[in-house]
Amino acid sequence: MSAARNHGRSDGLRVQRDRIRIAQAAARLIAEHGITDWTLAKQKAARQLLLPETAPLPSNDEIEAALADHHALFGGDAHATALRRQRTEALGWMRKLAQWQPLLVGGVAAGWATEHSDARLELVADDPKAVEMALAGVGVSYAALPSRADDAATHLRIDSPRAAVRLAILSPQQRRNRPRQTEEPRLTADAVAELIARDSGTSA
Repeated sequence: MSAARNHGRSDGLRVQRDRIRIAQAAARLIAEHGITDWTLAKQKAARQLLLPETAPLPSNDEIEAALADHHALFGGDAHATALRRQRTEALGWMRKLAQWQPLLVGGVAAGWATEHSDARLELVADDPKAVEMALAGVGVSYAALPSRADDAATHLRIDSPRAAVRLAILSPQQRRNRPRQTEEPRLTADAVAELIARDSGTSA
């Protein structure tokens, strides 16, 4: 029985070690090669590591953590500059769209975004068309994006000069009921301005 337990513990450690290795390799592919499909990045990473197709793949949370580690080790000033540019662009749009209570979410908010990442803004509107009409009214070009099966929000993409911006438009009820991951940052415009000022060494 003791030998069986030891064997099981050994297998568990090996699986966990492989998940970490896959996450690290996938983070490198995402950061350095601009792969936006994280499932594809995980699969490519597993193949690069010569792991079997049945190898358990890391979660997206593990990829986010690995991206943060990758940027800390290799990102340097280039990553800091790109992140500041993305946050500055996001802040500009948050101020333009202030009536819809924008929050900055995702990698640009958390700091693990790559230079290829969208700045993701979450808006609240009783009718998503109101946001679309406001954008069209000031000549802003945007594209409607398909929603995932598990996401009822309306998604729009704006290709801005300094960073692409993705808008997720929720109803008030959808925002209230939206599941929130532990420690996932959801930043107001004031919080984003403070981050930019801190990283720039200036006062907000």
